[in-house]
This record gives sequence, structure tokens and C-alpha cells, in this order.
Amino acid sequence: MRKQKHKDKKEEDSPHKNIHWLHNLSRDYLAPIAGVFLDTTEAQEDLSKLSDNYRKGVELAVKQINSHQTIKSTFLFFKTVEKSDIDGGFGVSYLYHRFYLKATKCPKGTVNANPSKCAFRNDRPLIDCGICYKIHSGEIQSDPKPYVHCVHKPQLTQDLLKMRAEHCKEMSYANGSPSLLASKKP
Repeated sequence: MRKQKHKDKKEEDSPHKNIHWLHNLSRDYLAPIAGVFLDTTEAQEDLSKLSDNYRKGVELAVKQINSHQTIKSTFLFFKTVEKSDIDGGFGVSYLYHRFYLKATKCPKGTVNANPSKCAFRNDRPLIDCGICYKIHSGEIQSDPKPYVHCVHKPQLTQDLLKMRAEHCKEMSYANGSPSLLASKKP
């Protein structure tokens, strides 16, 4: 017991005691915080790198989300989770795209909002969107009506994902193609 007290006293008097404390602080507290910021900036994707057909679908979802009365910040595209498409021939494609939207520091209604103008916020949950739609000659078609399903990520359940997938499978595309979710991933 006496040796233990002596050892503790020795550590207290050590000129390196602050270094040990700082090392423990950075390992236990600062590293996870830094990881959060690294993860969000590394994960962000550039909307302009998406093909025009996928970008138009994202723009449709962003417009719908940002038009909701309860939304106070502008939401922007953040990251693709998965995507697939079917070439229906004659300039027709059927697309499925799952992606995240993220709140920015810009207020709702900001004109020409983009990530360089509107910094992303880290204090709001991501919105998970799943959309499926028909596109012809570069334009989203109204028949069948595009399906846009977005929900805050914490509320996303396996049942909602299943419902979203079933809806996209059941959309009445007249070309007899296989399901969008079973199609090729670009």
C-alpha cells in the first residue's frame, strides 16, 4: 500500500503529468469529435458529378423538401447511397436513386443555394430520400408520376425501406422491364 502512495506522489510531481492528461483528453474526447467533422466533409459528394438524369431527380426532391412549411433551413444534396437504372429504349430510362440531403446554415428560400455558399450544419439529422421516375429525352415524365419518399434518417426503418422498394417495383411502367431495384447500377 505504501508503494502505491509513493508511485501516485511521483506521478503528481512529474513534469510530464500535463502531457499524459492532454494525451488522454485527445484520445478520449477530441479524436471522436474530429472524426465527426472528417466524416461529414469526406462523405460529401458533388451534385455536378451526377449524370443529368440523376441530378434532375435530386433537384425534384430538394424542391419538394425545401417547400415544406416546417423546413427553416435550406437542404442540399449530400451523398448518394445507391442508384440504378433501366434503359427502356427509344430514349426512355427508368431510374431509382437513394441519397441524403443535409441542412445548411442558409435560411429557407436562399436563391442559388450551393455548398460553397451555404455551409452544411452538423446539428441536424440527414434526410434519406428514395426516388424513382421515368425520364425521356432528358425530361422527367409525369406518367407514371415520379415517386419521391424522404424521411429524417433517425425515423427511417427497415419497414419504410421495404415500402419504398415495393412502391418502386410496383410502379406501372408500360415497357415490361424488370424491377428498377434489380437493374444495373451505373
